[in-house]
Amino acid sequence: MTGFTASLAAFAAGPITTTLQTRVVTSLSVLDWISVGRAGVGEPVSRAVRDLILGETGAEQAQLFGGGAAPLRGAALVNGTVSHALDYDDTHFAHIGHPSVAVLPAALAASEWDDRILVDFLEAALVGMETSIRIGLWLGRDHYQAGFHQTATSGAFGAAVAAGRILGFDAVQMQKVLGLTATRAAGLKAQFGTMGKPYNAGMAASAGVEAALLVAGGFDPNADALEGTYGFGATHNGQADAVAALDGLGEDWLFESVSHKFHACCHGLHAALEAARDLDIAEPEVAEIKVKTHPRWMSVCNQMSPTTGLGAKFSYRTVIAMQALGYDTALPASYMEKVCADPRLKSLRDRVSVEADETLSETQAHLTLLRRDGARLEATHDLLAPMTLSEREDRVRGKAAKLIGNDAADAIWSMLRTGGRARDLSKMLAR
Repeated sequence: MTGFTASLAAFAAGPITTTLQTRVVTSLSVLDWISVGRAGVGEPVSRAVRDLILGETGAEQAQLFGGGAAPLRGAALVNGTVSHALDYDDTHFAHIGHPSVAVLPAALAASEWDDRILVDFLEAALVGMETSIRIGLWLGRDHYQAGFHQTATSGAFGAAVAAGRILGFDAVQMQKVLGLTATRAAGLKAQFGTMGKPYNAGMAASAGVEAALLVAGGFDPNADALEGTYGFGATHNGQADAVAALDGLGEDWLFESVSHKFHACCHGLHAALEAARDLDIAEPEVAEIKVKTHPRWMSVCNQMSPTTGLGAKFSYRTVIAMQALGYDTALPASYMEKVCADPRLKSLRDRVSVEADETLSETQAHLTLLRRDGARLEATHDLLAPMTLSEREDRVRGKAAKLIGNDAADAIWSMLRTGGRARDLSKMLAR
């Protein structure tokens, strides 16, 4: 067995040591995931995938967002898709992926089915999300730039590891589940701005659950299919630096630096929106707005003139115009076809220009506002600017309250912090 897979497998199957910060950030991501999932149930893509799975019928093994239950694979598919439907879930910029929506549906479905306590679920979720980030680093930016969606590809491995941990896998079984997942992980950036993007997250969660269940039942795949000859890395523009990807594994939790969203759109747009907020941009004053961003985002979220709400979530020009016109970019309901058709928005959007700037990091954006009175204002924002644990908790809990109400948000947070059983948390998906 080659080193990268063996190291990941040993980590995924072994004991872990966490800090208070790691545990709180993990719980906040679970609260955030449930909140955006419940808020996204009514989206067309959510209804389509829910109808598909519920229409098939089957064992009611795990709860679904919006109510009902389904077999584990189906539940993971639904819950991964629904929770990414609004594109309002967390992002990790180390590999530009969304850890929660791929891993948490798999971890919670398996935990509910196996009647685990919440501590077991949270540990499996953390290990799975950390694994997805580490594999994302190993695959590297060439993988992402070639058109692969890291949430779907790296996320599938994280989902498999999380489910495997709940099922009690040892290191040998973890190697097998990583190898088997290598032949199932898939997802393309070509789906960005369509229903296909959230479906990618659901596919990852479902593929991870499927691989874990098969290995638990004795399935014996090529355990070296992640990094071996004709393996996933070799065939998917991957295999960057394994040493760097494994650095500090088991001691330093990269997941701690996950970035939670406070605008209901692609995370690549958030630094620009925060900079616009710093400038307090209001439409009557705007002659021109210039946005500078890292080159990688130009192919992800720079749709010039989208006509749909989904498209607007991937458009610098649109979201900056929305904010200047007073639309609340934190509310999913702001991203609608009729907003894209607003004549005022179209006029202002045409005064926004976007250009790549290699001096900026992927988490930074620089805005220049030229006002009608001739004044010139500038602001730069970095999403990785330090945020205290209490500040993060306040913002995530505030976002959850806005999406699902104070009572529900408080109930979920209390459960995550005081303990209980995974099946009790699963019931909160439908309320």
